[in-house]
Amino acid sequence: MRRSLSSAATVVAGLLILLDLLVVNPSLGSAAGALQELLVLLAASAAVGGSATLVARHVRHLAGASPDRIGSIVLLAGMGVVLAAGLRPGSAGASDPIVLWLVAALLVPLATALFAMLFFFLLAAARHGIEAQGREGVVMLAAAMIAVVLLLPIGGAPGDWLATAADWVRSVPLAGVFRGLLIGVAILAAVTGTRILLGVDRGSE
Repeated sequence: MRRSLSSAATVVAGLLILLDLLVVNPSLGSAAGALQELLVLLAASAAVGGSATLVARHVRHLAGASPDRIGSIVLLAGMGVVLAAGLRPGSAGASDPIVLWLVAALLVPLATALFAMLFFFLLAAARHGIEAQGREGVVMLAAAMIAVVLLLPIGGAPGDWLATAADWVRSVPLAGVFRGLLIGVAILAAVTGTRILLGVDRGSE
């Protein structure tokens, strides 16, 4: 029964998103928007639950004999400082000056350092992808290089042309691919849920 209810909810959500993409209707758009807001709330709940689990895990590390106590202390202290800055009385939340300073002074440099290291890992992954997948790896690497060239911070007329080309790529090909993926996922969810509700897959369980 529980599986049937979850399958029915998946079918309804998939069909609603699919119809909203295919049919222009204000009421349907409002229903799809409400569903998306619900999904955002569910994702936020999952994020809060994951954060609580992370805190509990590192508290256990501190209580036990974990060799990485310093890392646990740094992580818990960082989470506490950001939460205290955003939840203190009179705070404006994410737009509070203290929170913005913490992001600009701490999180942005850390993220920049991680992305700088990620560049070298991406080069190694591209080399392995070309060696392992051949033609598919070359196509993926060529697409990535085109995206990098379009996003280069160049001024003047060449920079304006690259910016225009980047906007077109994001608005037309990439938007079409993502819309197609979303439609495909909605159709797959609807078909899978319908098969489960009708008992098509019951014999193979």
